[in-house]
Amino acid sequence: MTDFSPHRPDWWRQAVVYQVYPRSFADADGDGLGDLRGVTGRLPHLAALGVDALWLSPFYPSELADGGYDVADHRDVDPRLGSLADFDALVAEAHRLGLKVIVDLVPNHTSHRHPWFREALAAGPGAPARDRYVFRDGRGPGGELPPTDWQSVFGGSAWQRVPDGQWYLHLFAREQPDLNWDREEVREDFRTTLRFWSDRGVDGFRVDVAHALAKDLAEPLRDLGAPELSGDAGLARLAPGTHPFFDRDEVHEIYRDWRRVLDAYTPPRTAVAEAWVPGDRRALYARPDELDQAFNFEYLQAGWDAEEIRAVVMDSLAAARAVGASATWVLSNHDVVRHASRLMLAPGTDHDAWLLSGGRSPRVDERAGLRRARAATLLMLALPGSSYLYQGEELGLPEVADLPTEVLQDPVWEQTGRARKGRDGCRVPLPWTTTGPSYGFGASGAWLPQPPSFAHHSVEAQDGVAGSTLELYRTALRLRRKLLEGEELGWARETPPGVLSFTRRDGWRCVANLSDAPVPLPPGEVLLSSTPLSGDGRLGPDTTVWLA
Repeated sequence: MTDFSPHRPDWWRQAVVYQVYPRSFADADGDGLGDLRGVTGRLPHLAALGVDALWLSPFYPSELADGGYDVADHRDVDPRLGSLADFDALVAEAHRLGLKVIVDLVPNHTSHRHPWFREALAAGPGAPARDRYVFRDGRGPGGELPPTDWQSVFGGSAWQRVPDGQWYLHLFAREQPDLNWDREEVREDFRTTLRFWSDRGVDGFRVDVAHALAKDLAEPLRDLGAPELSGDAGLARLAPGTHPFFDRDEVHEIYRDWRRVLDAYTPPRTAVAEAWVPGDRRALYARPDELDQAFNFEYLQAGWDAEEIRAVVMDSLAAARAVGASATWVLSNHDVVRHASRLMLAPGTDHDAWLLSGGRSPRVDERAGLRRARAATLLMLALPGSSYLYQGEELGLPEVADLPTEVLQDPVWEQTGRARKGRDGCRVPLPWTTTGPSYGFGASGAWLPQPPSFAHHSVEAQDGVAGSTLELYRTALRLRRKLLEGEELGWARETPPGVLSFTRRDGWRCVANLSDAPVPLPPGEVLLSSTPLSGDGRLGPDTTVWLA
């Protein structure tokens, strides 16, 4: 049995981490917005589920221009979500229950309400306060054009003009000015932030947009030449490490510096990078002298295709092994369409267009989507490395694609001229009970409307019910602790088309039928199946089994 002792310094190598989006998890004070006391009150749910750690998405002071990722103070709690005392109580209760705590760190940018940015605006062009950010004069006779053609991830120019005529860089929302990591003052401030939360008992950090901190700010700033090069296309078409603001080689100096801070604690604090970069480049963030892990987005982006998933798994394991890290696996998070819906969309489907249609073009069969999601989960949990779960997936929640446009909160909606609905559909507050104004989320309504179908997805509706998705997760995580050994797997040599089959140490096997036809069930004792087996010796479509 794998040693999951909380005292192991490398506990993260095989951990199951549960992402909590605090504003949508549980509301203790009844204002419709989730809060830290709400999270603390629901920690027994996570302990009973069997996860090893929780990752808290941002809970810092914020005007919510980007769901909390516009941070006004990196070392405090938003008053609407609680206080530092509430945070300390959460950490203490989590540790009492045997759960580690990882917090989101947002180092690429601040809120425009951050004291530093307010000071920069007041100081004017050329002032040292402006050098903490990326301010530049515009182009054109009167400086009326942006300094470069760089595009925001949320759409439109990545530059915003201020009243005195200069422009500042924001790779995301205009309320999120980018920091200048060439400035030592910025680096020292984040060392202080790492120590601040580590001293409060935090076990690790999830690093937001980890690949964007270092930027080529040499004058003159260079254009990319085409809008699409500001995103993934630029990383694919430019020489590795040469993009002006994504995945530059210099970013690794920052994380080597952080490693020294994290290693000063006993046990060392861990960190995982959110880096949307190709696999061979992503692994660099998880080198022994940098961060411990990096999220594997190739796996999340893979279609429901056995050969594609197999290739991604093999490449991911090899990349992690090359730097001495462990692989990471994730199916959903707060930025993507929930996988109970996404896995039913054909490869190449425009998710933005699907959301704009309210999920009607094409329509997703929720029962088929749940079946596929359950199979995907058992497959993921059988893989060596760490699995990251997103709140609500243990309930089989689908994407809420038909949110009315008047309730949307994601800045993507307005910043793209209402061309993209954004990510609110995966952030709808959780259902805990079958009745009530917010299905147990809080004493009143929820900040985003929940569909009536959430009643039968709720924890109350599934708790103790044999065959429910909640009980499937609980059983899978319990078995995983007993079965998961080492970080190697062996692929079966011959399998039917559309089937993935691999063995782990001591001979236990995972078999996933991703095809649309039944296949022979291999011999062995069935430990767990994502859907009930028919008893005819065959493994049905979209079904995963664990065998001893």
